[in-house]
Amino acid sequence: MAITLSGDQSIPSPPLSSRLTPAQVWGIVLLAPYFLVFLAFVVYPVCYGLWLARHPASYVALYNDPIFARAAVNTLIFLVIGINIKMLIALFLSGFFAQQRTWIKWLSVIFILPWAVPSIPTILSVRFMLNPEWGMVNHIIFSLTGDDGPNWLNDPTVALAMAIGVHIWKSLPFWTLILITGRLAISHDLFEAAEVDGASWWQKFRYITWPSMQTLYVTCTLLSMIWTLGDFNSVYLLTGGGPADLTHVLATLGIRYLRLDQLSLAMASIVCAMPFVLPLVYFMMKRLSR
Repeated sequence: MAITLSGDQSIPSPPLSSRLTPAQVWGIVLLAPYFLVFLAFVVYPVCYGLWLARHPASYVALYNDPIFARAAVNTLIFLVIGINIKMLIALFLSGFFAQQRTWIKWLSVIFILPWAVPSIPTILSVRFMLNPEWGMVNHIIFSLTGDDGPNWLNDPTVALAMAIGVHIWKSLPFWTLILITGRLAISHDLFEAAEVDGASWWQKFRYITWPSMQTLYVTCTLLSMIWTLGDFNSVYLLTGGGPADLTHVLATLGIRYLRLDQLSLAMASIVCAMPFVLPLVYFMMKRLSR
């Protein structure tokens, strides 16, 4: 760009470096590595995955695969049951752990361990416990009743229920901690005034706790839906999608197609999860921007 003067004379504009302050130059220099990492590990993989899933034939084959329909239903069940039960339990446990008692503080340390420990050892330990031959659960059943325990993960309904239970057990401490912070932000004067008026614990929760925590609870629920939709560990480490590929969810279905060397179907199955994710992200960002 140049500045044009009368008499066909032009003065070149100063370079960009001279128009930036030293702070702006250092800001660009420091942000450049993060921008490059974002391009390499976020933008490129997403664009490459969309390019692999560009063929309409992949979605036709995906639609005709009964495993995909079962995985979509399992995903919906996983979201509806897992999230609602998890958040309700976290809401009431947050009231229990918010009490100022020493033994409750020590109990909270034990309660947070499932979330703090990595997923692979914790979920695989549950899988070993449910083993029909030498698992601890069936061993206890045999010791108490003399009968052999069931094959827990051989029934699709029971296996999916176990996966939902593992997901709740693994992520429950995190959401409980988040809701505890919401409870601690409520003024104690409100509860003291309610006690003077003779309010019960349910009235305190209904008229004080819940109105104060409603926005936080809804926001956590939306964020939990996004994370639960991408929960790969709870299903794959516990059931591996079995038996007979009947407990797959959309987060694990892509691995099934990869093992069958069907890369286009794997990418298409991931793209099919986007209609679930994008509305959740939209409502999440809209709520956080208020």
